[in-house]
Amino acid sequence: MERLALAIPNLTSEQTPRGAEPAVLSYINDHPEPEPAVSDRVWRSHVHVGSELGLFDFAAAASSSGWGWYFLLDEAAQLEQALVSFALATATRAGWRQVSPPSVVYSHIASACGFQPRDTNGEPTQIYGIRQSSEDLARGKPELVLAGTAEIPLAGMKADTVLDESDMPMKRVAVSRCYRAEAGARGSETKGLYRVHEFTKVEMFAWTAPDQDSTEEIFDEMVDLQTEVLGSLGLHCRILEMPTADLGASATRKVDIEAFFPSRRERNDGWGEVTSASICTDYQTRRLATRLKAGGRLVYPWTVNGTALAVPRVLAAILENGWDEREKSVAIPEVLRPWMDGKEKIGPRRHLN
Repeated sequence: MERLALAIPNLTSEQTPRGAEPAVLSYINDHPEPEPAVSDRVWRSHVHVGSELGLFDFAAAASSSGWGWYFLLDEAAQLEQALVSFALATATRAGWRQVSPPSVVYSHIASACGFQPRDTNGEPTQIYGIRQSSEDLARGKPELVLAGTAEIPLAGMKADTVLDESDMPMKRVAVSRCYRAEAGARGSETKGLYRVHEFTKVEMFAWTAPDQDSTEEIFDEMVDLQTEVLGSLGLHCRILEMPTADLGASATRKVDIEAFFPSRRERNDGWGEVTSASICTDYQTRRLATRLKAGGRLVYPWTVNGTALAVPRVLAAILENGWDEREKSVAIPEVLRPWMDGKEKIGPRRHLN
């Protein structure tokens, strides 16, 4: 009975559209090509741009690790660190405390957060499991998995813990490597960095008092920070209230932000998800036994999570939108230049070993 109860998804917010169609809430920045019929701008995919400028090595990654992995080279590797530093700085200035979490968690922690290591038939899902030794199996040690997002270890950080009302809201931001076993079907729309098995992500996570007003205040703050980060990078985006069909087990409400990818114009009009934010109410805290001492009694706090910045997709969007066909160069967003040695563009280079 308990197993069946734990499999029940969260209730759905009244603000969530019913069905499969999201609602467009607003846009960030102007479209880079508002009138494509009269524009002579040449668009290239980030795979093409990366090849022109020597920023990726997918072939070497395929040899060393397989399909769905990649090497970032030179300015691309530097851009990854710049994006992480910029996102962390933005969140920290807003009062989010930094955490460096583990990448490995117990499978029951992942399940409690709404990420099921195995489906109802016992088959592996998108989470990578770590094979246990015979000694660990004999001792009954719980199964370990690679975290698909820092949300999981951050939520688990307060498992079996009683929080104090005076600490609410408790806001954390973390940078981690994320692992996804299923990187999507092979095809032109999944080539390059759009769907990969491993990536760097800056994640926001918060525990709040168990009421709608205080939780939505933090949720709105998350979306505002996401908007600030993507807007400062010069990307054209749209903010979506996601429908019931797109909610995971833990979320009662979810807002996604999609950026414009020129290479995806034939798929979803060029839009591709780059951030997400979710309210999970007490779905995770009940399963993790995270409690809150409030008014002389124990209650379950609510949790909120949101992407501050996922590196590969944002990096891909910067390369595609910043590409200059005539100069064969990419404009570096101004806010990232302090972490790029003041460099304004990424251009062709002479052959280097």
